[in-house]
Amino acid sequence: MNASQGPPEHAPAAEPVAAPHAAPRRGPLRPLSVAPMMDRTDRHFRFFLRQLTRRTLLYSEMVTTGAVLHGDRAHLLGFDPEERPLALQLGGDDPRALAAAARIGEELGYDEINLNAGCPSDRVQQGRFGACLMKEPERVAECVAAMRAAVAVPVTVKHRIGVDDLDRYEDMLAFVDRVAAAGCDRFIVHARKAWLSGLSPKENRDIPPLRHDEVYLLKRERPHLAVESNGGIHSLDGARAHLAHVDGAMIGRAACDDPWLLAGADAAIFGDEAPGPTRREAIERFLPYVAGRRAEGVYLSHLVHGLLGLMHGRPGARAWRRILTERAVREGAGIEVLAEAAAAVPDEVLDERPAALPPA
Repeated sequence: MNASQGPPEHAPAAEPVAAPHAAPRRGPLRPLSVAPMMDRTDRHFRFFLRQLTRRTLLYSEMVTTGAVLHGDRAHLLGFDPEERPLALQLGGDDPRALAAAARIGEELGYDEINLNAGCPSDRVQQGRFGACLMKEPERVAECVAAMRAAVAVPVTVKHRIGVDDLDRYEDMLAFVDRVAAAGCDRFIVHARKAWLSGLSPKENRDIPPLRHDEVYLLKRERPHLAVESNGGIHSLDGARAHLAHVDGAMIGRAACDDPWLLAGADAAIFGDEAPGPTRREAIERFLPYVAGRRAEGVYLSHLVHGLLGLMHGRPGARAWRRILTERAVREGAGIEVLAEAAAAVPDEVLDERPAALPPA
């Protein structure tokens, strides 16, 4: 979480909260999304991902309500319309502040407002939100109801399968039932429990075992709810396997480590007939954006950070990463650095099309 996101806020009064058992207002169900990740899913990386997949739902990094209400909104919340469909993830636990922040997000053009109830970091815990909220389903329901009353776009919750000793399936079901009654439009379930002490955020992504079977059970027992599975999904094939059981699959770190895996998403997941782009095509589409942002003073290293894994596992990957890493930080570096890095990669890698997956 960025230190600029500010202290706890005092928000203006919200509109009346939605009535209990509010009907869902889901909007289009999108079967694939890329997870919100701090210091990863910034606007530059999202714009590049849009050159690979037009239909996958993307998320902002988490932004606290204090930052939305009192911070530099252009910096924290700005995005290019090409990044849509795009969800804004909020961090907070005050219904009034969340309602006010959600309203701002909707006015700026975000397609969905998501509440973070899954992050276990120490700083998030100090603010009493993130995974801490799973211990307070009534508070989460109040937050969702307030946001639902404030905006017309879908309001969703991303949470863990459990937290600390509240890790039985029955505990998650009780949480979901209470929040669903407040009108939550979709539940994105990270299929690992979170330990609020004793494990780092990274360890919380790796050590607790995955329990996707319980996410599947949730969908079977609550078929009227929109349920999405997250955690340990590293490929489009893996995402399609989850889609046999739930409504959506969310890819996390794999999209950062190997962004080109998303080049086949529109065909494999959404059924588009056109083949996905080559790496060369994606880079060429990205260049005008890079030139424009450089003209505004954005450092090239910030613009290309999300591209380091584009050649993952292919010949030339090491040279590509080295050139971008070493030369993008130089004074005045511009789009020529991307051209130099691409020249170090074999043509057969740059011009490779994503492999077609067999019918689901």
